[in-house]
Amino acid sequence: MPEYRDVVTSGEVMAMFVATTPGPLQDVEHFDSRLAGAEMNVSVGLARLGHSVRYLGAVGDDPFGARARHVLASEGIDVSGLRTDPSAPTGFQLKNRVHHGDPTVVYFRRGSAGSQHAWSSEIADAVTASGHLHVTGVLPALTPQTRDCTFRTIDAARRAGTTVTLDPNLRPSLWSTTAEMIEVINELATLADCVLPGLSEGRMLTGRNSPDGIAEFYLERGVEQVVTKLGEAGAVLHTHEGTRSEPAFPVRVVDTVGAGDGFAAGWISGLLDGLPEQDRLRRACVAGAAATTSEGDMDGLPTRTELDELLGRTVA
Repeated sequence: MPEYRDVVTSGEVMAMFVATTPGPLQDVEHFDSRLAGAEMNVSVGLARLGHSVRYLGAVGDDPFGARARHVLASEGIDVSGLRTDPSAPTGFQLKNRVHHGDPTVVYFRRGSAGSQHAWSSEIADAVTASGHLHVTGVLPALTPQTRDCTFRTIDAARRAGTTVTLDPNLRPSLWSTTAEMIEVINELATLADCVLPGLSEGRMLTGRNSPDGIAEFYLERGVEQVVTKLGEAGAVLHTHEGTRSEPAFPVRVVDTVGAGDGFAAGWISGLLDGLPEQDRLRRACVAGAAATTSEGDMDGLPTRTELDELLGRTVA
């Protein structure tokens, strides 16, 4: 049995090339090289906050895969479950430069090592030796194989008494149909202890317009906590006991990609630290806001010291 970790995540880590100048991607000649992946971002966010993290996935036997392994390990993340696939490449993406708001991202992941991540007894052992599992809707969207792996991973967590969070992280372009996406993500959601949808995601998944309606949909199906992210309006938590809200933390936004991952890291960190719900929600909002202050998906994720300084501003 592997060594115990606070959190285990399962996903696809990718190389990312960020344009050095604004404009359409086809006109850009120079790019900065970084890494990307929702689950990787959450892993890094949690590791920087002092939690022990194990990352599960697959990369190619190539420079991108080697870099992913090195960067994750340098953040203190356990990469013993990051498999190297000699027959498939590490996926990558291109992202344009924007001065504020949402950038354009183009993915090159078909046939990637991450898209062939498969269930194994090693994954079961890793989940059993962890206190919490975080998954997103990205991995199950890639292939039938990764979808099966995601369901089995959550099932292993439930059997072991490991708590589970699900961030829908919807990627409609990766699914055959919108109906299939909604069906699969909602099935996964009913297996989780906590679901973390954005408002637009919640509307698409449930057909309900308000945070109250979205939460009601999932609470009726056995989910214990529904945290709806409202962007500039903050976030709201619904449980069977009641509702709590938290305003957004004001920052100068550079790049919104990764905000939800930072939010998830803050929320899970608060859960692991045993924080009261309101404090947990505040930590999530602050960590999510911090993630938007840099161009890289994980560059703005705060350390524990940085987070404490930001949290101090919320009560000053």
